[in-house]
Amino acid sequence: MIEANGLHIMLVVVISYLLGSIPTAYLVAQKQGVNIFEVGSGNMGATNVIRALGFWWGILVWAGDSLKGVAAIVIARLLLPEHWEAATVISATIAVIGHNWSLFATLITGTLRGGKGAAIWFGTLLMMAPFQMIVGMCILGGFIIAATRYVSLAVLMMCVLSILWVFVLINQSLMRPEYMLYFVAVAVMIFYRFRENIERLRLGTERRLGDN
Repeated sequence: MIEANGLHIMLVVVISYLLGSIPTAYLVAQKQGVNIFEVGSGNMGATNVIRALGFWWGILVWAGDSLKGVAAIVIARLLLPEHWEAATVISATIAVIGHNWSLFATLITGTLRGGKGAAIWFGTLLMMAPFQMIVGMCILGGFIIAATRYVSLAVLMMCVLSILWVFVLINQSLMRPEYMLYFVAVAVMIFYRFRENIERLRLGTERRLGDN
């Protein structure tokens, strides 16, 4: 039984990483004759796709990246049904790592690269966060984007809110403590990947949604 669980954990890690590594933005943009790594910020994310191809193409990429997180967790729970909470944390974390440091994007470009993790992180939230938390984060993110047109600021503030909310839920015994490991780990990754955006926000040079 221990060996079977060990094999299943390895499968969860490999499958989650490969799912996370799928370069959704690159594939969508390539269909339109655009190399997403060579336009705009060069990031394989929904915001860069919106700038390069338009709003709905960006939404398609966001949905695709979110589904990668959902799929990773679903598969992990099927492989480890008796430890589904641990499987959720492992698969979600590895999927975000796969997205941020994508094997496929690295093979395509020849350099280690990937996205910034916002959309796939949102997909994992759909599988582990309560509905009211998702709604609250969407309201906050939507308000910030509407008021400032800074997508990066919205993502960062949503990330902060998620950690505070999860802390409260854990203290109220409404969420397992293991989930805090994931939220903290992802927050660290997201803030690291957004470090250049943070510096531009500080300097007032960050591009707003709708800017070319």
